[in-house]
Amino acid sequence: MKIKSFFAKPFAAYVHRTIRREMHTALNDQQRILLQLIEVGRKTQFGKTTKLTDVNDYQSFKESVCIQDYEGLRPWIDKIKAGGQNVLWKGKPLYFAKTSGTTSGIKYIPITKESIPNHINTARNALLCYIAESGNTRFADGKLIFLSGSPELERVGDIPTGRLSGIVNHHVPSYLRANQLPSFETNCIEEWEVKLSKIVEETHQENMTLISGIPPWMQMYFDALIAKSGKTVGELFPNFSVMVQGGVNFEPYRAKLMESVGRKVDTIELFPASEGFFAFQDTLDQQGLLLNTNSGIYFEFIPTAEVGKANPKRLSLAEIQIGENYSLIINSNAGLWGYEIGDVVRFVSVDPYRLIVVGRTKHFISAFGEHVIGEEVEYSIQKACKEFSVSVTEFTVAPRVSKDREKSCHEWFIEFDQPPADIKAFADCLDSHLQQKNVYYKDLITGSILSPLQIQVVPKGGFINYMRSIGKLGGQNKVPRLSNDRVIADVLISFTIIN
Repeated sequence: MKIKSFFAKPFAAYVHRTIRREMHTALNDQQRILLQLIEVGRKTQFGKTTKLTDVNDYQSFKESVCIQDYEGLRPWIDKIKAGGQNVLWKGKPLYFAKTSGTTSGIKYIPITKESIPNHINTARNALLCYIAESGNTRFADGKLIFLSGSPELERVGDIPTGRLSGIVNHHVPSYLRANQLPSFETNCIEEWEVKLSKIVEETHQENMTLISGIPPWMQMYFDALIAKSGKTVGELFPNFSVMVQGGVNFEPYRAKLMESVGRKVDTIELFPASEGFFAFQDTLDQQGLLLNTNSGIYFEFIPTAEVGKANPKRLSLAEIQIGENYSLIINSNAGLWGYEIGDVVRFVSVDPYRLIVVGRTKHFISAFGEHVIGEEVEYSIQKACKEFSVSVTEFTVAPRVSKDREKSCHEWFIEFDQPPADIKAFADCLDSHLQQKNVYYKDLITGSILSPLQIQVVPKGGFINYMRSIGKLGGQNKVPRLSNDRVIADVLISFTIIN
């Protein structure tokens, strides 16, 4: 046993015990964090405007701080960019995490001295919980790759600014730095395909033991490795044992990724965002991700039926119910107040508080009143793929509103690893599962308002070509699972679909 793996086990045991203790103090920790946030917030420009000086509990907090998305915070962010201090949080942010939103264009999310440990320590804790649960420390002595954005930073309002993954790259502990790939120079390459080629060159002969990234970009890396070596990823990297992933639901990608590896490897799921690291997989045998209740974030939850209302019902962690869908709201020591993340979550446990991500508040289809969400389309395609023994590289769904006598329908754009022999039978199976999952959709089908879904088969590489065409290939970018409009669909059908 090498020195890193030797010391990893006792440290993992210590952190694992700490997290287990905090599972039972989650509500007290949340209450303490809220009061700490209020205490600091009172002295900020935001706090003085919202009269946080008069706030002493959650009820008065809800009356003072409204729910808002990035557009609501934009004027405050602009003040920070203009050089303002003590705007949303004390002093000035250490960084801006630069990210692109679906409705707000480029967003600049503040990261403060107090909030940076949330991003760094949560990823570390997920790995340490895995070590404590599995006993596997060997990966710590091999090479680790984090498929991330460029660590190069620009300055916006004299604040270092870049992608979150690039910012975090600057905070990789020194004891892991020697194990980290790719090189800093390669990580700084902006063009994804050039960068991917260099990553393959730097890693294909190394002892890779852990690979981390967003699933579609991990798949591209695996495909490039296989094309170069003629071997499965598992054959090329015999000591590869841990796959860390987040950003999108892993399940639609699992079969293809594991096929590329050629054998089973352990997986660790994370729930990170530029706004904070919200939850992580802490166990090998329980469903859901452990909510990060003691890391500078106070969580609120809005039932999905209340989303969009002028005064939606807001719940603390103590008030949530298992099995209900909630829009996630955060208040954090990064200076984010009443911030609607846009993710929809569902708790599968309250002792401890574990959740799953079921979709996005703005990613749904309800063009005909069906309100189909991400979890439902992902469930349906997983079931159909299993029944037909096929795997999917990528997919998205959009409504198709008929302009003639043909009925409207849902149109699925699917890139298969190998298409099923009978696409029509696959579509019927997929439609059946979606009807089982969503009763409103079923009623529209049985009532002859909608036709059963139709599939457009996207050629291999079609989604890559689409992402390249809109300048979002690589990094942390991902294709939305479903849209309530035809913006993505009309571009896809224009140049990638096999007719």
